[in-house]
Amino acid sequence: GRGAPGSVSRIIKRQGKGGVGMIERRDVMPINFLKKERFTGSYKGMRYRMEKAEREAKEEEAADGGGKETVLRVTWWPEPYAFLATPDEQKTWKEFPFTEDGIVSGVEWLNEQYDA
Repeated sequence: GRGAPGSVSRIIKRQGKGGVGMIERRDVMPINFLKKERFTGSYKGMRYRMEKAEREAKEEEAADGGGKETVLRVTWWPEPYAFLATPDEQKTWKEFPFTEDGIVSGVEWLNEQYDA
């Protein structure tokens, strides 16, 4: 879902440069990169990672023969530690379609998490 009304204006005030988000689509690697590699980044105390992942397909999706589904898994956690050095209970993640729109949605979700 989208952020609450007014969240964009708070982001603009905090950023101070008239941008519409703290993490922007151009800050994240293209989908062809994500097919092969994980992408990690950070923003003001928040670390994040985007990666291609496989999950069990939902029943309605599995009916067409596929048991697995490729998704974009986006995870964030507080600094200072790297992903592997941070306890799982400090990580929050969500899955999105493994598409350009999924990347955009993942970036929006990270900004909502930061703003929450």
